[in-house]
Amino acid sequence: MTVDVDIAVHPLDDPVRGSLRGEHRRFARWTGRIGRYEPEVARFVGHPVVLGEQDWVDLGTVLGAGGSAGIRGTGHVVPAGWTVLAEFDTVQMDGSGLRVGFDPELERLTAADVPEILELIARTEPGPYAPRTIEMGTYLGLRVEGRLVAMAGERLHPPGWTEISAVCTDAEFRGRGIASRLIRAVGAGIRARGETPFLHAVAHNTTAISLYETLGFTVRKRSKLTLVQAP
Repeated sequence: MTVDVDIAVHPLDDPVRGSLRGEHRRFARWTGRIGRYEPEVARFVGHPVVLGEQDWVDLGTVLGAGGSAGIRGTGHVVPAGWTVLAEFDTVQMDGSGLRVGFDPELERLTAADVPEILELIARTEPGPYAPRTIEMGTYLGLRVEGRLVAMAGERLHPPGWTEISAVCTDAEFRGRGIASRLIRAVGAGIRARGETPFLHAVAHNTTAISLYETLGFTVRKRSKLTLVQAP
């Protein structure tokens, strides 16, 4: 395994590779300076701020012919043969000010719950979730009459930080403050380890961003995510 020695100014400036070098090293696959998760865990790819010629070659090797990945940052020169599929403006939010609290009505989800989790994800579309994403950290859910209707959990885990992700609620149960309860409870577990929560959101999802701000999150960084496809 070859890993570059460049040091990000802040752990949140390189959260994917920071996770793969540390807490999530058991899921890591490296080719040169490019790191990725095992596909059944997550589809994230980590890369240097500036991708050189060899980095693009290594990224193509990691993805395989026709494979795709999101590249963070701006100013990337996409090589000939690669296809830009989409671009998204994103925000990264710092949860240092999150008001946390454990919630006894929420249950910790396990691998046995994955079929239900994937059904909920399909209904609510909070973002990508793979069959083994649950292994990335603690996921909490709320059941109503035995049915899983809402969830949230932990995803990327760079040093000192843990990302809150997969925050979703069935349509018929929205507007009841369930998402806030889940975020605070997941955040409580993160704080109990002496870490700080953070999260990502697409910039146009102003409703979600406003919710996160009322809970104590602040926008740390605005960026662009470019979805590219290998030749």
